Amino acid sequence: MSINYPNISQTNRRKELVAGRSDSRSPMASTAETEGQKPKHRPIIRIGIFIIAHSFLVSVVCCTAGVLALLLLPVLAKKTYVSENALMPGSATPMLSDQDVSGATRFINELTSLKLKSWNMGIEIPRLIALHMSNLGGEVNYHKFQTQPNNLHPLYFFTSPDAEANIVNKTCQSYATNTVGIIRAPRGDGKEAIVLVTPYNPVNLTQNEVLSLGIAYSVFSLLTQVSWLAKDIIWLAADSQYGQYNSVAAWLRDYHTPSFGGHGKLHADNCHGTSGMHESKLDTFVETEVSDTFRRAGTMAAAFVIKVANTGEEGEQDALNIYAEASNGQMPNLDLINVVSYLAVHGQGLRVKVEKLVSLLDSKWLNFIGEMLESVGKIARSLNPQWKFGIPVQEYVEGSATLVSSLYNQAIGVPTGSHGAFRDYQVDAITLEISPKLSSSTKARQTEFLFRGGRLIEGVVRSVNNLLEKFHQSFFLYLLTASNKFISVGVYMIAFLLLVAPLPVVAASLFSDATKSKPDSQKHKSTSSEPFQSWRWLYPTKTIFLVHLWGAIVSLLPYFIYQIPDCQPTSRLLIWASLSIIILAILHSFFGPSSTHLQEWVLLKSVTVSSLFIGLCLMSVINFATAEIGALILVPMCLMIKPWKVAGKAHSAFNFLLLTIGFPGAAFFVVKGAFGVRNGSGLVEFWYWVESLWAWNSATYIYICMVHLPCWVLCICILLHSC
Repeated sequence: MSINYPNISQTNRRKELVAGRSDSRSPMASTAETEGQKPKHRPIIRIGIFIIAHSFLVSVVCCTAGVLALLLLPVLAKKTYVSENALMPGSATPMLSDQDVSGATRFINELTSLKLKSWNMGIEIPRLIALHMSNLGGEVNYHKFQTQPNNLHPLYFFTSPDAEANIVNKTCQSYATNTVGIIRAPRGDGKEAIVLVTPYNPVNLTQNEVLSLGIAYSVFSLLTQVSWLAKDIIWLAADSQYGQYNSVAAWLRDYHTPSFGGHGKLHADNCHGTSGMHESKLDTFVETEVSDTFRRAGTMAAAFVIKVANTGEEGEQDALNIYAEASNGQMPNLDLINVVSYLAVHGQGLRVKVEKLVSLLDSKWLNFIGEMLESVGKIARSLNPQWKFGIPVQEYVEGSATLVSSLYNQAIGVPTGSHGAFRDYQVDAITLEISPKLSSSTKARQTEFLFRGGRLIEGVVRSVNNLLEKFHQSFFLYLLTASNKFISVGVYMIAFLLLVAPLPVVAASLFSDATKSKPDSQKHKSTSSEPFQSWRWLYPTKTIFLVHLWGAIVSLLPYFIYQIPDCQPTSRLLIWASLSIIILAILHSFFGPSSTHLQEWVLLKSVTVSSLFIGLCLMSVINFATAEIGALILVPMCLMIKPWKVAGKAHSAFNFLLLTIGFPGAAFFVVKGAFGVRNGSGLVEFWYWVESLWAWNSATYIYICMVHLPCWVLCICILLHSC
């Protein structure tokens, strides 16, 4: 019998393996092996640490790139195009005939003669309009309403209050009457409608308003006869004696609000003006056809406000001005503007214009930038003909002026016309303002003008009539640089992202520096107190919370100031400023800073920068243009601010300059002077501007009071911090 003994070499190897495993399990052995070696992080963490460590360089690069991206936006603009194939603008031959224009001419003559003869135009003109609507075959009704005061109410800031609850002065003088005519589509089911709005003042009717009513009459006359109409047509002759926006908004409010038991009449039948309508000497046939019962059509697919502007310069062609901005930067679908622009240029030979900031057209620094970009474009094309970069200087300057105007109109949050009332109900709407030639007073010229305007509206209505669904194919977020060029949100948001990108980086860097350093009083303490160092951020957070609470109180003060009777605008502004300073002093005395260590202002700046980042990002969701302008003003100020005892003299002087420009009142006057805007002077103008923001429920007012102003106060606290 043989015995197999294990191999000695194999046994030794097993022992070595067992010994190695026991060493690997030993914490002392692993500590000895890894002593002096830093743990390796994931690549994304290493990139984050590197960016935070070089926060200053990142801030300079990102802010510079953000400003350059803004200056390059006119170069990056694209030409407009119709995204929705169903619109098919210009595919059909215009059907507006001489008979329709002749009827419009007679209608204009009757309005003109009635304006000259009648002393009670506020009653007779709406009756005359209703008579012609009814004779053309439309369903006609009067819409009597009372104007609502635009006063700030904290509970109704972002909502539309009930009409009855908001009416203060129930006198007959404040009542107005809209005249509404509806054409039922022969090929439709009554579920959709297109709205034509012609604002006019029946008490003081102008020739331009007469012409706009004539254009609408010619189109209304045509649409009552066509067989291709698939959407109902609503012609709203809006009584604008108390404001164009108010008349349209009142009609829309009643249109979308069910009325029970004559709720929408507001007891207007007791007024002399309303009863006088039934005593007119006009054709009594209209009394059997016109009703005070509110008539409705389908869901509104689009709306067009038709206006005629003052005559242009001698020798100019007829021009079309398009206004699209609504409340809080809302814009209609770009396809709506594209269809109107295409039909105006290629169909009627009109010169399409959008609003631009005229004072920038002669700007020397803007021309200098345009020349540089044109030179760079020439060099790029010489290297590669396919590189299409750079535009002519004049095109760049005009595009920049239009871009600034579009950015400002969206940022201020106030509608540029009565079309803004439709956007509050998610209806795409624009204002078409036609400017005739100087020689439009002749009869032949007036007929030509009616043909052009009527066929333009006919073509637009026909394109929208082809839609089977709401506008959705094209852009809703865009900026215009010309009537046929736009910048989409995917392009202009890059500048904003570059401007705000340094904020979280700097906040993380400051917080890291503050947690690494210790106050002198705590250097000799035991290490047992180190876990409590992470709670130091509670002090700056408490300070920032109180300052933003102060901003909320400041935003509500005007409502209570308005309760003071017989108070002038300058007095209201001074009361507002005084109360704001007193409340801030009270909060500072009760909950002011309790420490003067170096880490405190660093943590305060870190949390301030973080709150600014959150505020700008939230505002970009509501109104991107406001966030863009706010980032241009606040980001450099917050990144550069330091206590004056820490910063040098040059740095402190620069901080004072940024703080001066960053104050909302100073920024208002600086921007006004830089752009050459002249609308009054002094504190009264600033008060009226702020008053208009809250009267129109603009979110920019909330942003100024609860983001911009608190951030400015916190920067003052950092600057005056005693280290």
